[in-house]
Amino acid sequence: MARYRVTPEKSRLWFEARSILHPIKAEAAGVGGTVEAELTTDGLDLKAAPRGKLEVDVDSIRTGNVLYDREIVRQLEVRKYPRIRGEIVEVKELDAGRYKIRGNLSVHGVSKRVEGEVKLRVLGDGSFEADGEQTFDIRDFGLTPPRILMLKVYPEVKVHAHIVGQKQS
Repeated sequence: MARYRVTPEKSRLWFEARSILHPIKAEAAGVGGTVEAELTTDGLDLKAAPRGKLEVDVDSIRTGNVLYDREIVRQLEVRKYPRIRGEIVEVKELDAGRYKIRGNLSVHGVSKRVEGEVKLRVLGDGSFEADGEQTFDIRDFGLTPPRILMLKVYPEVKVHAHIVGQKQS
């Protein structure tokens, strides 16, 4: 099975939460990890079960607003839980280039089974790009929806991932 290195400088996560006044958007660069899979020009060869591990440093999450960024660091207890980690456990093909992925997600010391859809593109150089979006309830990870000054934030956070993997030799 081929091993792919997730390229941190090309991989990103975007987060969107809602407050009573407006959306709160954040971004995290530097997503890293590895994926083991067999790729064809059309996508994944599922005869060999793909596996993978992804992670991002919590302190890389930025909103562009100092108050919001401090609250993220406080809520997620960055010193105690410095990384968000994901593990791919099972992959099923939905249709050409679309897959359902089941795995484990660890946030704030709590690991939960999650699933979602991913669109995969195999590039001409043998690398891949994968995009997916999922909404999570932060309460499932032991977090309380924050109040920033008088601003109430709702517990649902939409996460969009763009992952780029480069084949290792």
